[in-house]
This record gives sequence, C-alpha cells and structure tokens, in this order.
Amino acid sequence: MKVLVPVKRVVDYNVKVRVKSDGTGVDIANVKMSMNPFDEIAVEEAVRLKEKGVVTEVIAVSCGDAKSQETLRTAMAIGADRGILVETTEELQPLAVAKLLKALVDKEQPSLIILGKQAIDDDANQTGQMLAALADLPQATFASKVEVAGDKATVTREVDGGLETVALTLPAVITTDLRLNEPRYVTLPNIMKAKKKQLDTVKPEELGVDVKPRLKTLKVAEPPKRGAGIKVPDVATLVDKLKNEAKVI
Repeated sequence: MKVLVPVKRVVDYNVKVRVKSDGTGVDIANVKMSMNPFDEIAVEEAVRLKEKGVVTEVIAVSCGDAKSQETLRTAMAIGADRGILVETTEELQPLAVAKLLKALVDKEQPSLIILGKQAIDDDANQTGQMLAALADLPQATFASKVEVAGDKATVTREVDGGLETVALTLPAVITTDLRLNEPRYVTLPNIMKAKKKQLDTVKPEELGVDVKPRLKTLKVAEPPKRGAGIKVPDVATLVDKLKNEAKVI
C-alpha cells in the first residue's frame, strides 16, 4: 500500500508574525520556517502505519519554491521513503494545490492520502476537501484516530458534539487533527539518512495544472491591541458598562 503525504513549508509556530508595513502580507524575511504542524502529524501517522506493516511506501509531497526541499527532507527524516517537490514561485492557493495533488494522485495511484486539516499560515482548511472532490474519493476530516485493515479505513473524527466514527473504502483522503498523535523527535542519524533519499522535482506545467491565483489579497492587518482591563465596584456598574460602553448586551 502506498501513502501520499502533502507537507507545507510555513512560518514556525513559535515565531510571532509581523505584517508588512504596506499591508500586502506577512513579513517572512529572515524568519524561521518549518513544516506545518498538522502535516507533521500526518507524516507521523503514515510512518506509524508503515511500521505496523500496513503500508509499504510513504511519499512526501510539497508544493512551493526550492526551499521546500528542506521540509521534504524533514518528512523523510521522520520516515517518509521519498519526496516529490512541485516547484513554483507562484503564490499557491488551496485550489491550485488540490489540482497539483490530484495530478500526482493520478500518477502515483496511492491507496491513502493523509494531510493536515489546515495550514497555520492561511488557516484555509480547504485543500483536503478540494482534493477529495477533484479525485472523487471518500474523505474523513479532523481525524483523531486512524485504523487501516485491508481496503477499509476506520476514522474517528472530532466534531462539535464529540466524536464521530466513519468507515471508508480505500483509496481515500484523510485530514489530521491535533490529537491524532505526537510526532517523534527527528534524530541526527535520520537527518543524515534523509539526505540520501530520492527527491524528485516537477513543474506545474509538466502536470498540466494552471496555478495562477484566482483570489487577490486586498489587505493584511494585525488585530487591534486589547485595552487594559478595569475593576468595577458592583454588578450594576458591570452591566451598565457592558450595555453602554462595550455594547455587547
């Protein structure tokens, strides 16, 4: 069984992002970049399935510029067998990424596609669902537990009211939630081994996909700073301020 795991290069989750002075986007110059945390969980889950003997090959895929090779090497250090970089300098939006992944799914014919439910930079939560629709595959989103047996997958997913368990017939798309697993620490020997693993590079044109942006970002702005809190002497004053100053009741 072959598993495809898309991974995205994003600003590290420990970094406090800053908006550019002209409001056109987020400043990523000289900022630490790393693998999207939800995608790291997806790689870990695919590798665990391989360690159980359910999966035979794990393929990591990234779409972006040449620097995304670092992210793929990290995925291979976790345990992916090989990597594919769809290299482009275009700003990639969820639909474009889903189309690129659909082309790779057609080429590689994986039994399972596991990816993070969303990226922490745009928080779109769209790519997995779009890929499932384009490839006409069953999907299970927000997975907190995955079990694979034969050509069936049982996924426990997190919903507003608790947990929901769904059964899928493979091939299928699964998007990972935070509580699915805790990714392993990447050791130096595995980082060195990852440098020798196969990493192929393709262009969007070779896959027959147009990745030009369909949406335009008009402005990016930081959230307003919170004002200092105040103490009130009694409930009546609190209600008055909530009603007349905050206007929330």
